Amino acid sequence: MRLSISHTTRYGFSQPVAHGLQRLRLTPKSSHGQSVIDWTMDFDGVRLEAEYDDHHRNRTALVSVEPGATAVTVVCNGVVDTADNAGIVGEHVGYLPLWHFLGQTELTKPGAKLRALVAGLDADPAQPLERLHALSRAVHDAVAYTIGVTQVDTTAEEALGAAQGVCQDHTHIFLGAARLLGLPARYVSGYLMMNDRIDQEAGHAWAEVHVPGLGWVGFDVSNAISPDERYVRLATGCDYRDAAPITGISVGAGQTALEVRLAVAQQLMQQ
Repeated sequence: MRLSISHTTRYGFSQPVAHGLQRLRLTPKSSHGQSVIDWTMDFDGVRLEAEYDDHHRNRTALVSVEPGATAVTVVCNGVVDTADNAGIVGEHVGYLPLWHFLGQTELTKPGAKLRALVAGLDADPAQPLERLHALSRAVHDAVAYTIGVTQVDTTAEEALGAAQGVCQDHTHIFLGAARLLGLPARYVSGYLMMNDRIDQEAGHAWAEVHVPGLGWVGFDVSNAISPDERYVRLATGCDYRDAAPITGISVGAGQTALEVRLAVAQQLMQQ
């Protein structure tokens, strides 16, 4: 499937910025299951300082906010060809060893509720893929998809306790649980083409777990499926903080208002 993506992020500041730096992970890479045909990223209010691959091999742009700026706009447009591989990404490559993805983070660290969820799984421990699908269903059933209840710093245990959250929360809970099961797991940020709309309010997040004999396999807990040809991977990491599309700091900005415009649609290929 050929997907056309248009993604605009705008930060408005109540006061002129004295100094600011932002890390942008908004450039997908060609990899197993996706091929980037075209991708551009344009800025307003910032200056490109460097481009590099971070420790998770995410293509990253470091930009500085222009002194005195009252707004920053980042516009991405691109075309990506995708394939349905039943969620299988394949063998591990990159700078970090697999054991790195066994470690819990502040956002995934399990407490009593998450441990109880894992203990209650009804699946054969000798069948890790079956067990992970059972885990995905358990998290999906335990946490209703609800916007506005959690924040970017909400932990897996907090979201599970609230029984409400969004894709970020589903993913953090799943990651914490998979690591409890002794399986390397990572966070994925990216795009999902919705079947019922083109315009969206935000990107998407899901998990990948390294399964013996298969390699990395994706699990979209929020939609209770494994990623298919409607998905585009942007960045990966141990949790949201590693893979967030935009992170940064600013001095003198005052209050910040965020506006996101995202459109993901199938593009018909010319014969």
